[in-house]
Order: sequence, then structure tokens, then C-alpha cells
Amino acid sequence: MQLLERGPQLEELASAALAGAEGRGEVLLVHGEAGIGKSSLVSALREHPPGGCRVLVGACDALTTPRTLGPLRDLTSFVGPRLASALRAGDREEVFDGLLDELGGSPGTVLVIEDVHWADEATLDALSFLARRIATLPVLLVLTYRDDEVDGSHPLARVLGDLHANVRHLAVPHLSLPAVAAIADERGLDPQQVFDLTQGNPYFVGELVASADSTQVPRTVVDAVTGRLHRLAGEARHQVEQLAVIPSAVPSVELGRLVPGGAVALGEAEERGLLVVRPEGVAFRHELTRRAIVDAMPTARRIDLNARVLAVLLDLDADPARIVSHALEAGRDGIVAAWAPRAARDAAVSGAHRQAAEHYRSALERAATIDPGERIDLMQAYAIELYTLGSDREAVAVQEDVLRSRREAGDSTALGASLRWSSRFHWLAGQRREAEIAAREASDRLSTSTDRALYALALSNEAQLAMLAHDLSRTLELAPRAVAIARETGDRRALSHALNNLGTAHLLLNRDEGIAELTEAAEVAAAGNLMDDAARAHVNLVWSLLDQYRLELAERHLGAALEFSSRAEVMGLWTYQQVERARLHLARAEWDDALAAASHGREALPHAHCVALTVIGLVQVRRGDPEGEETLVEAAAVATRLGELQRTGPVAAARGEAALLRGARDEAVAILAPAYDEAVRRDARNQLAEFAALLRRAGAEVAVPEVEHPFAVEASGDWRRAAAAWRAAGAPYHQAAALAGSPHDADRLEALAILDRIGAVPLARSVRAGLRASGVRAVPRGPSRPTRANPEGLTDRQVGVLELLATGMTNAEIAARLVVSVRTVDSHVAAILAKLGAASRQDAVREAQRRGVFSA
Repeated sequence: MQLLERGPQLEELASAALAGAEGRGEVLLVHGEAGIGKSSLVSALREHPPGGCRVLVGACDALTTPRTLGPLRDLTSFVGPRLASALRAGDREEVFDGLLDELGGSPGTVLVIEDVHWADEATLDALSFLARRIATLPVLLVLTYRDDEVDGSHPLARVLGDLHANVRHLAVPHLSLPAVAAIADERGLDPQQVFDLTQGNPYFVGELVASADSTQVPRTVVDAVTGRLHRLAGEARHQVEQLAVIPSAVPSVELGRLVPGGAVALGEAEERGLLVVRPEGVAFRHELTRRAIVDAMPTARRIDLNARVLAVLLDLDADPARIVSHALEAGRDGIVAAWAPRAARDAAVSGAHRQAAEHYRSALERAATIDPGERIDLMQAYAIELYTLGSDREAVAVQEDVLRSRREAGDSTALGASLRWSSRFHWLAGQRREAEIAAREASDRLSTSTDRALYALALSNEAQLAMLAHDLSRTLELAPRAVAIARETGDRRALSHALNNLGTAHLLLNRDEGIAELTEAAEVAAAGNLMDDAARAHVNLVWSLLDQYRLELAERHLGAALEFSSRAEVMGLWTYQQVERARLHLARAEWDDALAAASHGREALPHAHCVALTVIGLVQVRRGDPEGEETLVEAAAVATRLGELQRTGPVAAARGEAALLRGARDEAVAILAPAYDEAVRRDARNQLAEFAALLRRAGAEVAVPEVEHPFAVEASGDWRRAAAAWRAAGAPYHQAAALAGSPHDADRLEALAILDRIGAVPLARSVRAGLRASGVRAVPRGPSRPTRANPEGLTDRQVGVLELLATGMTNAEIAARLVVSVRTVDSHVAAILAKLGAASRQDAVREAQRRGVFSA
């Protein structure tokens, strides 16, 4: 069928390809419903590459569980040896570096990945990695997907939500009635009837017209496809059905084994438009054609055909994911149990943890065919994948079965290793008591083990729990022992883990040797491809610097941490870094930015959720939003359940501050005094300084902690030096709060100016009242506070960003218009997508229009 009404789309493809060849890399998102013609555009680009560009095309397949790096591994014959070798091995970092090397060294490349709605997690990570660097690459990255299959929960939605700069959307439209008429008239068919049946979907039009018998038009596409299938000779029909159960292109080596005579025998099917035959193999003209044929088959026939494919794949030692997919379709449980673990390990190495978990689950569901010892190991691996994905409760449940089986097996070392994992899972789920019990038993079991590195990990796990509870003397007892054993054994995981805890403990005591220890922890972990441990080191370093209000240094390390996590994609810790970013914005009184970053933690695991709620509640309280204290009550409930001072302390400080802003001093003291006492017991010096400063504001007399911290200076009553320290730190709200404690009108007027500028309404109101009470005349009235009725929970700034998105502006253009950083706009866009449940910027605009946000 000729390519009608696609001139503008082809021109945009060509212009984007030429821009890439000139060094202006872009991402082009080609989207629309199934059959709309996305693949036809790609084929046209492939056949007529603009300016002689190199066009590489990989496709994702509708397998039960997607192949790891499937569409990229399809390219191994067409790329250089470095990338080809990396793709075959599947090592995540090598694949990333290989992609940069291949695409950066070949100007004018168009990389097309088709049907990314079926992509595996490792492929999505690689595409995200490229997209974030696309501006520096001489390449056009084309992604095609069915937008009606990608809702807010789809894995692709996260990738699309992260695409802000150097991205174009190409929505492929339906054919018009005149275009349909041009096709239908060739067969003497009624154009209106064809249009009504197809709504201008090019694939549906082509199938119905090609299958029409005289003037009789099939009523459905399935009827059209099966009608053409049944017109084939018996053997040819059987061969097409055999190929239809393979949800991917069929390479020639497999084709020769499945179809006697190979491609030559498929001439009739090719002539009837069912198949496309190329030298490298055979594919269906469209996935909908293949699916229609499969859906029309009797179940017994489908099982038999899958079994034939399975036998060929086993003989060829093919991709484990493909073997598992066909074994599942053929009902061969023993083969699934044998091959799914291999597919899972392949996926895990490449970072496709979601697919790894699915493969482990498939194997475990067929446990009757698995050796008992191997089954325990598979359960442990499955639990670790669940933990990596952030499925904490499910990981805990699976781990309980692991521990029960380990105890029955009687291997003390294996049990100790699993107990250590169990401790980590419990802590992530907010079950501290269970985490401590498992940790102690793990160390006891492993103390006599010959595996000294594993014992070091168990000691380090205990040190970690102590550090998280702010039991720093215990941490400094255990962590150095773990470091020493790890250095002795040369085990990277144990060394990184132990250095992580040691460095964090030192920073909590404001000892700067912790910075070097945490940096080494991250470097050691990254060198061993231990992404979880490396990301945790970054998290702890940034968190400690934020506690000390060393904001510039925290931001510098946070930038590196976010860059690392964008490669590692350890989702639980990535979310934690987002709430750290929220803390940074909060400290700088960048309220909207803080809310945007904290939105990542609203539905996160308990620890990140608690921090997010605390940040959001503080922003609301400091702005005078009435829901602020309710948010902090919710944060307190989460913190109490977690039972750690690092959670309960910040919430108590926030609630105490909220009470002070209401003028409820007694209530503030009642909240803050127990937290102060706990911080004294724990020697939590930075938190102690904050509690002391807040209690002083409430009129309570407390000892001032001996620590270099602006809050400690404020608690001593030296408001002038405290204000200078806060100004140097870049924390204007705290600077104004210190100035507000001055007896001098000029200082309080300076505080008022700051508070009005940053929109801190309650404290400004209090300062303004104090100035008037002391007889100051001409107290500034302050700005009028604009309000916007917005049922979607968007801030005024976010609505403003939405309005600019609706004009088609890029994030960089919005940043220039609003005089903020591009990263700030990125945060706003991410929050907008989350609040509106949208998968893309365009979806967000459409959803906002539908809900009446712009007219609110």
C-alpha cells in the first residue's frame, strides 16, 4: 500500500536526522495506536536515509518476559566490535560506554528502536542514558511506541517523563476519508464503508481492502487476515502459522529448521502481503497480522507449534528469554525451571531487575522440578531482586521462606548470609526490631565461618543499624573491625559497606575524615559494579552535609550522585536522592522546587516517604498553608513506626516549629523537649543544636551543644553571628529567623524583607506584629498573597510551568523565561506529571485542559 498523507512526518524525520548528523542530537518519539503506520515511516527512512545517514533498527518483541537488551542485541552485526562485545556480554556499564563510543564516533547515525512499550528494563535504562546525553551526540534516537498502551504505571512512562530537552514528539495521524477513498477506489469498494470500519487506521484499511472479495468487505481485521491465510495452499498456510507463534523476526538459521525450503517456500505468503522476506530472515508485515493468526488458532495447535520452535531454540542454544517464553507457551515446566534462572541472571547483570524477578518467579512456580538446594538459592536471588525493585514487603515474605529452608538444610554459613539479607529487607520495610534480631544472629552464625568476607559484611550490617539508630559508639566499635577484615580479604562489597558506615558515623560526629571514607566507599563499590552500595555511599555523604548545612558542598556531591544513579537506576536510593534534593531546596527556601523534588517520595518506601512528608509539611507550615500541620502529623506517624532518631528528630523539630509559628510555646516545648533529651542520649549533635535553638525561641532554658553549627550559635543567643552563619550557608529563612530574635528594629525589618521575599507568611506576620507592638511606624504591609483554586494540588509555579508547556516551549526555554535553572524546571515537570498521572508533557497539557486547571 502506498504511503499516503505522511509527507510532513517524513520531512520531520529527515530534518531531525540531518540535525543529528550536524551534531545537534535529538530524541524523536513516534507514537500512535497499533497499525497507525509507525513502522511504515521507519521503513521509508531505512530505504531512503537522508543525507546518507546510517540507519540502525532494533525492535522489541511481545514475549512473555522481554529479552534483555533485545533490540540492541539485534544490532550486533551492524556495529563496531566494542559495542557488539558489550551487548553479547550484557555488562551494563560496558554497554553504556560502548553506545557512547559507537554513536559518538559515527556522525549521522539514526538509531531506531521500535515498539519500546515492549522493552525490557535494561533497554529502557540504556535509552534513558542516551537520551540524557543526546545533545552531545551526532545521532537521532527514534523511539516508536503505542501511546494507548502506556499509562502512568507503565515502565516506559518513567523514561518519557524524564525526557525534557532535545526531544520532539511525532504523533502519527489517521488517514482522512479522501486518502482512504484513494485506496478503496482501486478495488471498487465503498470508501465510506471502509472508512467507517477502520476510522482511517492505515493497517486496517490495507488489510480490509486487500482481503475484499469483489465488493464484499470483511467486517473485522481478524476476518481479513484469516481470510487471506485460508486462501493459501495447505502447506503454505501451515508454515505461516508456524512462524506466527514467534513474536519476533525469524532469523534465517531458525527459518531453515522450521520451514522446509526456507524463504523460497514462503513466496505465496509474501505475495499475499502476510510476510516480509529479507536476506537476514522473515517477519510478519505487521504484529497485528501475526497476532490475528495466533488468536484464531486452536489452543492445541498453538501448543504444538510452540513446542517445535522450542526444540529448535534449544538445539541452537538461543537467548534464554526466548527459550523460556516458548517453553511457557508449550507448557514445558521442566524447561522453564531449567532456563528461567539463566534468563534471570542474564537480566540482572544488565540491570533488568524487573525481568529478572519475573524469570525467578516463573522458575519458582515450577518448584516441583527443581532440586531443593537450588530452589533455596533461587528464592534468595528472587528476594534480592524484589528488594532491588523496592518491593520491600514481598521481599520480606519470600525471605521468611528462605530462612525456614536454610534452617532445615543446616548450612550455618548460608543461613548467616540469608539472615544478613533478611535484616536489610526488614529495615527497608520499616521493621527495625526484626532487622536487629536478624543482624545479631547473622553475625553469630558467621563468626566461625571460613568465609571471612561474609563475616565482615555481617559485622558491617550491625554497624549500619547502629549508625542509623545514632548509636555511634557501637558503630565505631563494629565498623573498623569490618573494614580491617574486608581489607584483609580484598572483598570489595564488604569494604565498601563497612567504609560507608564508618564514614557516615564520622560525619555525624562532624569529623571530616568521613568525607574521604564515603568517597572511597563509593569508588570501591563502583569498581566492583556494586551499584546499590555505591549509591548508598552517595546518599549518606549528601545527607550528612545537609545536616551540617554545608549546602554548596552537598549540592556538588548531590549532582555527582544523581548522575551516578541515572546510570545505576537503583530505584529505592534514586528516590532517596530526590528527597535529599528536596531538603536542599528547603534549606534555601526554594519552596516550589522543594515540593517538586519531594513529590518523588510521596508514594515511596517508608524512609523516603517520611522525609518527603517532613519537607512538604515544613514548606506548607512556613508558607502558611493550613494543611501543613496535618502533613506533619502524618509524617510523625511514619517516623514513630520506623523508630529511628534520624526520622523522629526532624519531624519533632518541624512540629515544634509549627507550634511556635502559631504562638503555642508550651505545646512547642512539649514536642521538642523529649526529642532534645533523646538527642542528648544519642549524642546527635547537629539535631541537638536545632532542638536547642527552637527551645530557646519557645523560652525554655537548655544547654547549648558544643558543635560548629549555625543552630548552636543561635541557641547561644548570638543572633547576629547566627544570622551571618545562615547567610554564609545560603539559608535565607533561617537567616531571617535569627534576625527576628534581634532587639534592634533595623534587624527585624531586614528579617521582614527576607520573609516577604521568600513568601514565609506566618513568621513574617509574627515579625510584623512585633515591630508594630514596639512602636515602629511605617511597617511594610507585605505582598498580597495570590491564590489559585487548584483541585489538582499543583502549586502556582507548577501551573505557570504547565501554561508554558502548553505553548510548546522546551525546558531550557521555560528556565530562561522564569529565570531559574533547567534542573529546577525538570523538577517542576516531574512533579506535574506525577500529580496529573501523565506519561508525557503533552499528556500533562491535555489532562490539565480536561480538568480545567488553566481556567481555575
